[in-house]
Amino acid sequence: MDGPPPDLIASAVAGDRESFSRLLELQYDFILRAAWKWTRHQEDAEDVAQEVCIRLARSISTFRGPGRFTTWLYALVLNVVRDLARKGKREREKGAAWGVETTMTRGASNPDLSEELWRAVDGLPDKQRDVVILVHSEGLTHAQAADVLGLAETTISWHLHEARKSLKSFLNPEAVHG
Repeated sequence: MDGPPPDLIASAVAGDRESFSRLLELQYDFILRAAWKWTRHQEDAEDVAQEVCIRLARSISTFRGPGRFTTWLYALVLNVVRDLARKGKREREKGAAWGVETTMTRGASNPDLSEELWRAVDGLPDKQRDVVILVHSEGLTHAQAADVLGLAETTISWHLHEARKSLKSFLNPEAVHG
């Protein structure tokens, strides 16, 4: 998990606007890609990326430890994704209360996984879904995923094990029941 140059991070943390702008420029594709992996919808990913940029501007001065910037940024993206999901849930519940049916549309399919598998991953509990995305889609090690999620590495392994069991039963119910 390589990150931006430590001196650039340090300058941005110190309040140098030009350094912050350059840092954001270097990290924007990463932010958007990570957001898309969680939302799999272009407009939602762009909304998440925009909010991450705003939050990054507000919180960059609190960052400590330039060697862990990418981990910190992953956590920031994940927090924004979760906030968006909670907001969407509230809006769907509000719509349901008024008898309005809401639907979610999906953007282009992820080339790494079939749409069916993404639907299965969507159905996992939040932490299992997050671990699957970080480890299998983003390519993070268990230790790196543990840093991002603030969990023990053994907990990451357990969530992956449980997710694999759930995905196996979802994708091939005959193998489980037959």
